[in-house]
Amino acid sequence: MEEIAISKFRATCLAVLENVRKTGRAVLVTRFGEPVAQVVLHHSSNRPKHWIGSLARTGQINGDIVTPPSAEDDC
Repeated sequence: MEEIAISKFRATCLAVLENVRKTGRAVLVTRFGEPVAQVVLHHSSNRPKHWIGSLARTGQINGDIVTPPSAEDDC
């Protein structure tokens, strides 16, 4: 893992981010030799772009859904 001082990171932030995106290698940002942050490649999730309709075709109907839950003579 590459280490970079925070002052150099501030000066070359966009270039460092682009390098991480291209290579996938993490960069450790240090301040006075102590780790402050780690820049890593973001892994996109497999979530759909739109949540509307994301549960389509996942439900299941069991039994009769038309008949009322109790009979009229139970009252």
